[in-house]
Amino acid sequence: MNAFKIGRLWVRWRRLLVFAVAAFAVGATVGAAPASAAAPGSGVAAGYAHTCAIRSGALWCWGLNFSGEVGDGTTTARPAPLRVGTGTAWAGVDAGSSHTCAVQTDGSLWCWGSNRRGQLGDGTTTNRSVPVRVGTASNWASVSAADSHTCAVRTDGTLWCWGFNRGGQLGIGIAVYTATAPVQVDTATSWASVTTGFAHTCATRTDGSLWCWGDSSSGQLGLGILSYREFPTRVGTATTWAGVTAGYAFTCAVRTDGTLWCWGENGYGQLGVSGIYQTSPIQVGSVTTWARVNANNDSSCAVRTDGSLWCWGNNVAGQLGDGTTTHRNTPTRVGTATTWTDGFVVSNHSCAVRSDNGLWCWGNNQGGQLGDGTTTQRPTPAQVTLPV
Repeated sequence: MNAFKIGRLWVRWRRLLVFAVAAFAVGATVGAAPASAAAPGSGVAAGYAHTCAIRSGALWCWGLNFSGEVGDGTTTARPAPLRVGTGTAWAGVDAGSSHTCAVQTDGSLWCWGSNRRGQLGDGTTTNRSVPVRVGTASNWASVSAADSHTCAVRTDGTLWCWGFNRGGQLGIGIAVYTATAPVQVDTATSWASVTTGFAHTCATRTDGSLWCWGDSSSGQLGLGILSYREFPTRVGTATTWAGVTAGYAFTCAVRTDGTLWCWGENGYGQLGVSGIYQTSPIQVGSVTTWARVNANNDSSCAVRTDGSLWCWGNNVAGQLGDGTTTHRNTPTRVGTATTWTDGFVVSNHSCAVRSDNGLWCWGNNQGGQLGDGTTTQRPTPAQVTLPV
């Protein structure tokens, strides 16, 4: 799939020009459960150069705002947290490269930012600098935003995707090049979670099975192939997949036994192992206490059951948080704290929540995405203060 590799180079060149992923991904957590509506809560999401966080149901965003991804009605960069509206009913949020989507407690879904490929799902390709509701459905449970496509699960267990579909990443066949509104994927009603990479998508079902589709030119679907699949295809026969997270061209997941597995591109060590790409899941080390993993671009982070945080892969901007800019091909611990929660994300910058003292961010800060009021890069965690 050389076209995808050429496209990838173009995208990264464009991003550099605008300082412009989570999480392309929704992180994988041990114990996948049926999709359900959420209460007002907390959470954090990292796009390429912007960040959003929910605290007590209020939503805050900051960083590069080239396409309106901060959601404040402007395209002005914001180096410090800025509240999005006045609502206190936000339940979950995810950030793509330059767009953001979030679910409210009433089950409504809202998106804003770049919409060139219809990734906002509002039926247009018009950028939006304030949240715009996606359709009229009121049973959205979770959402995952990528570079140019978005997918979400409803409380009835159905899965929906929209946006760019050149590699079959929407899971609906390749006859549709761009979908500007949600389209149902398959007819299954047992989807538990979904995660979106640059041009691939993976999801778990309530029976613990794992399914992937889209571009697999680096093996990121875990199917033992270097091509693509335009419809959901099952990864192996295991029924112990607890969740899954997609990076740029790789994927990681945890199983219910606490083991961690990754596959796909490995140019920066983002699989947590040495060597070239892997077309099938490969276990990362022998640890059986992994609780959650999150991937984005070419970096990964995971938390263990003891509350320690570990990162690996691309570290060009210090996004691994180990005080260096050295790439790591094995999980490397971030500090000594044992209070990291399952609220963490990684992109070209990383953010994570500690149970004892709030939100911390580190890594690239060219767009002000670390939320400290500066554009200074930080290779170790620095605390972020959200206004009252």
